Formats: sequence, C-alpha cells, structure tokens
Amino acid sequence: MKKIVQTKHAPAPIGPYNQAILSGGTLYASGQIALNPETGAFVTENIQAETHQVMRNIKAVLESVDMDFSDILKASIFIKDMNQFGEINAVYGEYFTSDYAPARETVEVARLPKDANIEISIIAEK
Repeated sequence: MKKIVQTKHAPAPIGPYNQAILSGGTLYASGQIALNPETGAFVTENIQAETHQVMRNIKAVLESVDMDFSDILKASIFIKDMNQFGEINAVYGEYFTSDYAPARETVEVARLPKDANIEISIIAEK
C-alpha cells in the first residue's frame, strides 16, 4: 500500500508530482531544491545556504513520517558546478553522524528546476 506524503513544512511540488511516497515503510522522496516553504523565496546567497535549505526541506519531509536523517538509505545529489562539490559535501556531512551516512551519488547537470544550483532526492526506511 502506498501513501502520498505532503507537509506544509517543505515546499509544495512545482509540477505533477508529490513531495514523497511512503510504500511499505520505505520513503521515496522527490528532489528538494532551496525553496523556503514559509516565504516561497529561493535561497541563493551562496551554495552553503542553498544546501542547508535543501537539507532542511528533506528533514521536514522525513519528520512528516516520523523519520530522520539516520533512516536515509540513499541520496542522489545533482549539482550545476562540480567545483562546488567540497562546499556542498561539507554542509551535507553536517546532517549525518560520522559512523553513518547513506549510499549516494553526486552528478553534475546542465540545469535544474528554477535554475537551482543543487537538488537532492532520498530514499529512506524505518
């Protein structure tokens, strides 16, 4: 059985998709970009701030189904500039304990929705 996951604490979808789907204890979350769900503003002052907003959005989706970052199995990171990988990685790493981090890939892409610099999607399981 699958359940549509929606929370007002993460940005509303900007297309025909849901924030996440929960199926049999596994959460499949759509990619998050740095939209502030409270203001609708796009956080773009620097790549660190943008990455923190993405991670806050992921946290909101996780919390809406009583999960947290330790439940993430896999993350997919899409970035516009691989030269920012170190800065992104440093911020991303703040959200995981040193003995646990999910499997992941990081891919440089030509363009992201709303011309974001970073988008992250996750799969998590309780």
